[in-house]
Amino acid sequence: MPAAGRRIDLVATLRAAAPHQPARLAAGPGADRPVILRGSDFRIRRHQQMSDRLVIFVVDASGSAALARLGEAKGAVELLLAEAYVRRDHVALVGFRGAGAEVLLPPTRSLVQTKRRLAALPGGGGTPLAAGLAAGFALAGAARRRGMTPAIALLSDGRANIALDGRPDRVAAEADALAVARRIRGAGLAAVVIDTGNRPGTQMPALAAVLGAACVPLPRADARRIGAAVAAAV
Repeated sequence: MPAAGRRIDLVATLRAAAPHQPARLAAGPGADRPVILRGSDFRIRRHQQMSDRLVIFVVDASGSAALARLGEAKGAVELLLAEAYVRRDHVALVGFRGAGAEVLLPPTRSLVQTKRRLAALPGGGGTPLAAGLAAGFALAGAARRRGMTPAIALLSDGRANIALDGRPDRVAAEADALAVARRIRGAGLAAVVIDTGNRPGTQMPALAAVLGAACVPLPRADARRIGAAVAAAV
């Protein structure tokens, strides 16, 4: 029934009542009214709030990821961004290498800015996977506070060897990555994992399971296939 913040949809209410008018008018009481309404006729107007979607690419730029794979990741970002003009999508880019991660491209729909930032994305060094996920998670939280709907697309071969505190420790690095993945899943964020290793192993499927995400092994994928996998998953 109508209440604070709930408005009657007049047209839908009249449509619901119209088929019953002959019977109600014939019933006697209220026959002098042009339309006889019952409580079951009322319809409430509902509004669906649409929010911009943001795909956050978290890209492995470490030495374990071949430069060719990094190039395909750049191409996938550009392809998705080109489609964003139609779907109102935004794209962001987080790169991780060495001892940490950084936001290389804040949420944008600018193709020119994207190409400029992607061209400057370096490669080499350690694999701080946990730091990359943490940076993507922080960016997603900020986007949500601005009313956007974020999703995370991780592109890596999963060979983490730098812990969240910057120490070179493979065991701690893997544990930290799983811990951040649990936080991402707990926040209800959509995600997809693209295993870019030449020989897909067990690390990325295990990480995807913790994220509650699909794991797509694409050892020989080009930018278009990566882009299609990300679009289908998120």
